[in-house]
Amino acid sequence: MRIDILTLFPDAVNAMMSSSILGRAEKKGVIEINCVQIRDFTTNKQQQVDDYPYGGGWGCVMMAQPLKACLDHVTAQAGERKRRVIYMSPQGARFDQTEARRLVSEYDHLVLVCGHYEGVDARIYPETDLEISLGDFILTGGELAALTITDT
Repeated sequence: MRIDILTLFPDAVNAMMSSSILGRAEKKGVIEINCVQIRDFTTNKQQQVDDYPYGGGWGCVMMAQPLKACLDHVTAQAGERKRRVIYMSPQGARFDQTEARRLVSEYDHLVLVCGHYEGVDARIYPETDLEISLGDFILTGGELAALTITDT
């Protein structure tokens, strides 16, 4: 199973993923976990990833361009696999053990997209297959949800 986590904080995610049982599973080749810095795919020198919502609205969202470029890079790098692109979202379907078992049995590549700010630009939704939530609460970003799904 390959899991790619698209995030603004790969160092924080890597710290958790490289230790304990997941770290041992990765060393044995059972699982491959990659944390990818979304900022590396921006087109401006400031590495900006946030902007006002396309079409107007309140707050800032993650820009579509760096997310799409990052996603394209990860999927090209992974090659032909049975893949699921999942956006960590408070509006998503609630994650549970049944969903965890289904993801493991049906797919060999999960791409977990971690949003921030007020979410992501809506133009990225067609690039995803599923939105997942951990429950009826809001987190500051998708990293804790991605860590939970990966650990499960």
